[in-house]
Amino acid sequence: MIKRAGADLGSRALQWEMANEARMTPRLLLLGIDGGGTRCRGRLADPSGLVLGEGYAGPANLRLGLEECLRQVQHCTALCLDHAGIPGQEGRIVACLALAGASEPTHLEMVKSRPLRFRRAVFATDAHAACVGAHKGGDGGIVIAGTGSIGWALLGGRTHRVGGWGFPLSDEGSGAWIGRETLRRVLWAQDGLTGWSGLLKSVFQSFDSDAHKITDWAETARPRDYAALAPTVFEHAGQGDVEACRLIDRAAKHIEALVSRLKALGTSRISLMGGLAGKFDPFLSDRLRSSLVAPSGDALSGALRLARAEADRLGIVRPEKALHG
Repeated sequence: MIKRAGADLGSRALQWEMANEARMTPRLLLLGIDGGGTRCRGRLADPSGLVLGEGYAGPANLRLGLEECLRQVQHCTALCLDHAGIPGQEGRIVACLALAGASEPTHLEMVKSRPLRFRRAVFATDAHAACVGAHKGGDGGIVIAGTGSIGWALLGGRTHRVGGWGFPLSDEGSGAWIGRETLRRVLWAQDGLTGWSGLLKSVFQSFDSDAHKITDWAETARPRDYAALAPTVFEHAGQGDVEACRLIDRAAKHIEALVSRLKALGTSRISLMGGLAGKFDPFLSDRLRSSLVAPSGDALSGALRLARAEADRLGIVRPEKALHG
């Protein structure tokens, strides 16, 4: 009896020790970051996928500067942790930073070389994370129409890219492209090279009807500044403004060209994503619209999936630690 009682006490002591270790061992956290040309979004989750917190910060595009990009990522991360009620826990995080501009090798190498406070960080383009999210990691493609534009596909483990080489040389059909083309037509109208429309008059008046103020503004304007004009163009196009309709029709054709190229590469499932996706819908051809599929997730869900894959690869996700809370 004494021996059995001692065994029971030892068993209970072991159970208490294990329970105490589970309480004291910091749980793994997963973080997905979607850094775009207009804003940075973050989503914090536990290994089971339960969302613990979210946050938003300013643009996190590597093309706009490494320091500013990382500053916004850090701020967004802090907001996610604050939202979850666990501030200052960056060291518990396996993160996927999906950043605009990470498709460029020089930008990617620079950001990889920077020490970060995370337990582990992997990097991807915002387009890649969006494609992973849209198709749950399976084969498929996306076209992003937002501040910028790009076509991206995952097929048999290979990635395919169309466009998205950065504003002003590329990103046709994007919000930034629409804004730039609008201002170009305002200047044409001012020079008498084309006629005025309600859209062009409205935009010109926002610059005090002064062409020099437009050119001064353009010297420091960033893609998101140009893209801020896009909603006005869509609004006027919906009202039948001739110049607005021409612009949006041209933009829609650029978006359709990206979709067509992805199809030519063998992509059967394609989703239209980005902040302007819904606005483009009435201007796309019926044939193209019917061929698109709704995305199953977004860039944040894709980034979290990539973060989880990295944690699995490193062997640091244990089922007993995949708890909620």
